[in-house]
Amino acid sequence: MKAKTARSAEQAAAVTQAAQAASAAADDPPMSARDDAIRTAAYARAEARGFVPGHELEDWLAAEREVDATQGVA
Repeated sequence: MKAKTARSAEQAAAVTQAAQAASAAADDPPMSARDDAIRTAAYARAEARGFVPGHELEDWLAAEREVDATQGVA
């Protein structure tokens, strides 16, 4: 059980790192409510997949589209 928890923590850290890298690459201002919503949605997507690695960017971009659609951003 501890190995599974450690692996999940590592995978969650990878998702967070990918999200931070995407934000830094775009020279965005400090985290906003939108960023927080995207990060949460991306994490939920990764969690639903069982944190299978290699889909971090896909999760992030899908989460951006989802958040923007719910907030009425074009």
